[in-house]
Amino acid sequence: MAGHSKFKNIMHRKGAQDKKRAKVFTKLIRELTVAAKTGMPDPDANPRLRTAMTAARQANMPNDTMQRAINKGSGDDDTSYEEIQYEGFGPGGVALIVEALTDNRNRTASEVRAAFSKNGGNLGETGSVNFMFERVGLIVYPAAAADAETMFEAALEAGAADVESSDDGHEVTCAPDDFSRVRDALAEQFGDAETARLDWKPQNEIAIDEDAASTLFKLIDALEDNDDVQRVASNFDVADDVLERLSA
Repeated sequence: MAGHSKFKNIMHRKGAQDKKRAKVFTKLIRELTVAAKTGMPDPDANPRLRTAMTAARQANMPNDTMQRAINKGSGDDDTSYEEIQYEGFGPGGVALIVEALTDNRNRTASEVRAAFSKNGGNLGETGSVNFMFERVGLIVYPAAAADAETMFEAALEAGAADVESSDDGHEVTCAPDDFSRVRDALAEQFGDAETARLDWKPQNEIAIDEDAASTLFKLIDALEDNDDVQRVASNFDVADDVLERLSA
């Protein structure tokens, strides 16, 4: 259950993400609002809101900004957001799943389609790629949170399905139905995780060269730049030295 991480998604380009703090806040505010609107404004009674608040804290969102978003969702705001999932292929045959929260389905579909077509990809039909992924709960801790054995034992006791530890940190995965229980049990022992969310884990990865990776990252960047897009998952495999060059 321990070994080198095989999650290949936007976390590999953290430096690029750090430059997009304003975009990150926009997406987190939208998730906080929707979580509060669809459930109780009390995080103890609303797991989705609790997860969104944890993510907001990890992004260093000010408490007053977070509270305004929650108040908006639990108040009389009549903005209606729809959760939509898009699927498609990028350069090199890489599969992509795009999760969005939007108040205008037509606008978002048009913009997502344009991002694919302008960056070497093709937007597919629903179900065209999601069978290549497994829906999991993902909980990420920094390496300093615990040694590999301690994290492994704690995660196993909490009901996790897998733990991958490396010098970069610990990635704990579990069944979606077990997510809240595993997250809360680990938080009691190690504090809030760096990342705690439902995610898409690729069943197999597709190796691509530097040229394909360069175009793929432009596609992912274009998608992430869209305020409606909450998350992009993919199944690419790129050598570490190539990642470093492209992330510079």
